[in-house]
Amino acid sequence: MTQLLRVQNFNVSSDGIGAGEDQTLERPFGHVEPEKLFAWAGATASWPMRTEPGGSRGLDDYLVRDYARGIGAEIMGRNKFGPQRGPWQDHEWQGWWGDEPPFHTPVFVMTHHQRPSLTLSDTTFHFVSDDPATVLARAKEAARGKDVRLGGGATTIREFLDADLVDTLHVVVSPMKFGSGVRLWESPDELLDRFNLDVVPSPSGVTHHLFWRK
Repeated sequence: MTQLLRVQNFNVSSDGIGAGEDQTLERPFGHVEPEKLFAWAGATASWPMRTEPGGSRGLDDYLVRDYARGIGAEIMGRNKFGPQRGPWQDHEWQGWWGDEPPFHTPVFVMTHHQRPSLTLSDTTFHFVSDDPATVLARAKEAARGKDVRLGGGATTIREFLDADLVDTLHVVVSPMKFGSGVRLWESPDELLDRFNLDVVPSPSGVTHHLFWRK
């Protein structure tokens, strides 16, 4: 079976911004409040960080549950791993997720400054400086026949889109504007030369944009 490169549950504002400016250790999304982007997912019954019973069912919940289905590896940009820039100064920093990262697969972190691989629980982070096609080939090999998730951020997704490597995208548009930040697109219409698109509104107020390659 063909292995796909999938973008799933990637959140942007109505003006296409997926993260804010001035990222720090304390503020992974910069000036943007991530709670606003992720509120739709946090309200679902299947939200993995839910600590109390309850939550919504329906379309949002299905897409939250679908996040890990058939995924054997992830690719992410360095800024999704952590806030450091330039050569790695602190190898003690092990990412935003603590001792039990939510990926449970090999993860390939795109960076111009390599560092040794890092294993936390059942997730191993590999730090790679290759071009997108080479990184994808490594990730597919590590995925052992399963699909590869392209986790973001927006700059990394655009890099793989520009290289024409993405097979499917699920982008969640929230009804708010941030004005500035890291932008995925000016308009989803930018992708219609290469992708089919279904736009599905949710009762939660977000709109799910589901793209698949023509």
